[in-house]
Amino acid sequence: MRGAVCETPRDYARGLRRRQTDAERRLWFRLRDRRLFGVKFSRQVPIGPYVADFCCREQRLVVELDGGQHALSAADDASRSEDLARLGYRVLRFWNHDVLGKAIARALGRLDNRPSPRPSPRGGEGEEGR
Repeated sequence: MRGAVCETPRDYARGLRRRQTDAERRLWFRLRDRRLFGVKFSRQVPIGPYVADFCCREQRLVVELDGGQHALSAADDASRSEDLARLGYRVLRFWNHDVLGKAIARALGRLDNRPSPRPSPRGGEGEEGR
């Protein structure tokens, strides 16, 4: 939540995108460009008075990554999740060190052992010359 910040939600979200945490950067690498089951995610998305870390609007799914500062604000996080639920979103919360693609896939209803629509080249070996 922005708190007393005097920026518009859009400008605030832009700043957050420029100052990603390591966990956000790693998760964004897995979610961007429809890499997870062809589902489109956006990062730092303004929703009502909040800015969601990651959002799939099509599936109405918000993924929030919580760092150490969130240990002290569990009640605020719960309230935020309830508000987002009232706006029609399902909310998944992970600690930064617990970012798991399988849990997101399960929430999207896609964890059924189907191959990814964009498999890595040559069975995960990477591109030639690397």
